[in-house]
Amino acid sequence: MLVAGPRVVQLAPSLLSADAGQLAEAARTVEAAGADLLHIDVMDGHFVPNITFGPHVVAALRRATRLPLDVHLMVQEPAPLVDAFIDAGADVVTVHWEAVTHLERLVAHIKARDCLAGIALNPATPVTLLVDVWDECDWLLIMSVNPGFGGQPFWPRALHKVQRAHDWRGEQARPRIAVDGGVDETTAPQLAAAGADVLVAGSYVFDGDPAVRLRNLRQAVTP
Repeated sequence: MLVAGPRVVQLAPSLLSADAGQLAEAARTVEAAGADLLHIDVMDGHFVPNITFGPHVVAALRRATRLPLDVHLMVQEPAPLVDAFIDAGADVVTVHWEAVTHLERLVAHIKARDCLAGIALNPATPVTLLVDVWDECDWLLIMSVNPGFGGQPFWPRALHKVQRAHDWRGEQARPRIAVDGGVDETTAPQLAAAGADVLVAGSYVFDGDPAVRLRNLRQAVTP
């Protein structure tokens, strides 16, 4: 389950850092190693410089793993694309505040498709801009690097941003607070202490033995 019971920090390996020729095997590896979700970065070459995965990749991954699929749309015009990714098997679809004109309409559409709706914020975008869609948001993705490339250093001010989002949420169960960028053994416990619910880790997980790296992260965020 994506949202259930007491707050437990969930781990979401990002396939952006996996071997592009072995994505299904990477998904099965991290599932066996205890990952909670699979994070899939979709890039269009416009909103960010890179071009990555399309709906057909998500559909293939849906066949390869039972993990919930967390699809992060780093694209300039996400509205025409969300249905294709939901049809392909996405459990969470996250769009960027910076890329959507009618955000409340798109969030409502994603939720109407029986999918969790997420909103991502770039480092320079404050959480307070979500005041009018906060109650409709299932998933808040705080970028702790500028989106577009894996392996970037962690942006320390993201800790304050996570804390503000956590304080604003109060005792409510949602939105779940996810963090993407520079997550490792050092930053993971700091983010968990600040209130993060989901940690997205790409380079850290796939630049070594994924089973060992996920175990290290799990230990780092477990009281």
